[in-house]
Amino acid sequence: MYHPDLIRHPDSCPALVLNADYKPLSYYPLSLWPWQTAVKAVFLDRVAIIDEYQREVRSPTSAMRLPSVIALKQYVKPSEHPAFTRFNLFLRDRFQCQYCGVSSDLTFDHVIPRAQGGRTTWENVATACAPCNLKKGGRTPRQAGMQLHIAPIRPTSWQLQEHGRAFPPNYLHESWRDWLYWDIELLA
Repeated sequence: MYHPDLIRHPDSCPALVLNADYKPLSYYPLSLWPWQTAVKAVFLDRVAIIDEYQREVRSPTSAMRLPSVIALKQYVKPSEHPAFTRFNLFLRDRFQCQYCGVSSDLTFDHVIPRAQGGRTTWENVATACAPCNLKKGGRTPRQAGMQLHIAPIRPTSWQLQEHGRAFPPNYLHESWRDWLYWDIELLA
């Protein structure tokens, strides 16, 4: 019987990584390891294999099905607050300009401009499209006659994960679906 996993190149067989509590380490980006990293973790006894692809890799002396879902044996406590990065900022703001709501040509804007003493912190930076950022210039939103949709805050890791669940990936292997909590209707 034909099975699509049998002809897949191993590089297209990542493993979904679950924490020891069987929840994904991350939803966005989805916690995936390349097959080589997953196999190494199996041999180092750091993970348990929960599910497998039909695809095998072979050495001269053995064969192994590639893991499709693995769980860490030791629980990794997520940090309470994520690092301040451009990606995390966009995720906090749901990939939308906080002035006009568009989702394209995104940059980040210092609410209190650096020229006026503003710092690069969660509480002073917001996602802005390039036209709004240009319109605002080196002024505060009030000075520019613009209003932020939501005041910037320092998010928790949990908040970013919840936001990430609104952006399911384009591809999910069927063995992953029992471990992920997106609305399956969105994925069809």
